Amino acid sequence: IDTIDELEAKPRAPLALRFGPELIRRLDQAYGRAQEPITPIDAPELIQVRRVFAEPIGAPETLARYTLKLVEALSEALEAQGLGASRLDLRFERIDNRTEAIRVGLARPVRDVTRLTRLLCDKIETVDPGLGVEAMVLAAPVVLPLDWSPSSGDLGGPATPDIGDLVDLLANRLGPQNLYRLAPAQSDVPERSIRKLSPTAPPVSETWTRRWPRPSRLLAKPEAIEAVALLPDQPPVAFSWRGVRHRVRRADGPERIFGEWWRRDGERDAVRDYFQLEDEAGHRFWVFRRGDGEQPQTGDLSWWLHGLFG
Repeated sequence: IDTIDELEAKPRAPLALRFGPELIRRLDQAYGRAQEPITPIDAPELIQVRRVFAEPIGAPETLARYTLKLVEALSEALEAQGLGASRLDLRFERIDNRTEAIRVGLARPVRDVTRLTRLLCDKIETVDPGLGVEAMVLAAPVVLPLDWSPSSGDLGGPATPDIGDLVDLLANRLGPQNLYRLAPAQSDVPERSIRKLSPTAPPVSETWTRRWPRPSRLLAKPEAIEAVALLPDQPPVAFSWRGVRHRVRRADGPERIFGEWWRRDGERDAVRDYFQLEDEAGHRFWVFRRGDGEQPQTGDLSWWLHGLFG
């Protein structure tokens, strides 16, 4: 017998008689026919607190009450080590050997009992207690030093607003990937000149260009339009976007932006000519033409809408 497949094809009774029941059990576990419970191993430095109940609990208000008690105990353990939690995991061990869990993340290390309890209790409604919860475990898998530092308000100056509580509340409700602020990035290509930062990230040194105005709304991807224009440097006199035709009343441009050849070969000769357009209804658009109108390798002369003003 050289492979597990050959072992699986053998009669089970002779195998059990010769090698014992352990071989059959492990073979069934390998094929998924038998359960193989795994006991997680916690790191020895993990800060966590546990509460075991004499009788199973399941009411949301009861779970919330004991969540507060666990947070108080965990905060004391964190304070003793001068730490704050950047992430919390709350596990609910049910009597049917299943585990429900909720997780909250924080923008900066915290050990405030009220704040942590509110964030955890906001997610208790997602927990299915089943026939009852026999134990609850609260762990802080990510911790950082939490040192007290005086705010500017304590020194007589204006107090700096603390938005950490609001950031944590929104991030845990909407998802951390959906909460961010925009900052400039070093690139002339419009879609690359913006980057996402954490709401509590420090200010950046880069600034957006002031040579040409930028639209208040930049589309996620440029959308193709049908335009009527004179080449090589004239703006469109009319264009159609999403099935609606717009006649151009005013226009400004072009602003020429070259491709970034160091990123990929396809941008070595690429050119975009951007125009600011205003239609007869007063709506303002930011469109560009691929190519300079003279050299074919710079673009196919197609027109695209990239942003909206106002």
